[in-house]
Amino acid sequence: MLKTIDATTAKTWVEEDKAVLIDIREADEHAREHILGARLAPLSRFGTGELAQEGEKIAVFHCDSGNRTRQAAPQILSLGFEKVYHLEGGLQAWKRAGLPVELNRKAPISLMRQVQIATGSLVLLGVLLGLWASPWFLGLSAFVGAGLAFAGLTGFCGMARLLAVMPWNQRAAAAV
Repeated sequence: MLKTIDATTAKTWVEEDKAVLIDIREADEHAREHILGARLAPLSRFGTGELAQEGEKIAVFHCDSGNRTRQAAPQILSLGFEKVYHLEGGLQAWKRAGLPVELNRKAPISLMRQVQIATGSLVLLGVLLGLWASPWFLGLSAFVGAGLAFAGLTGFCGMARLLAVMPWNQRAAAAV
């Protein structure tokens, strides 16, 4: 179980050089918006040895809302940090506390949100065309639904792979 810390205390510790903020979100999320000075250590790359301790500093891990950090507690605790905390409420709590973040509106939204927008739009389009044009268009919604089920079962999302190679996401990846 990770100890929790509120945003204002975490900011104070960072300013006093007692703690380091570690963002476990993915690079595309971090590129769009992040806490100034937070180190990026995506959860998908944990265990690769990239996350070195900074002396006696306290490690404060965070994600967007706090859910991923809580779920990743066993992985985080296995990294060997002596003092480990979880930023309660994540980046969203940091912003609610009125603390500064760096927002890059030119960076694309996260890949997960792009997938959600695309799949939701395709399902809606299939249903509407099925009602107004031909019931055969309902097959589009069924196809997208099957793709989502396959992605959930296997961990492979073809739409995410397709969106990841789109030009707007390539520019963002090159900038990180």
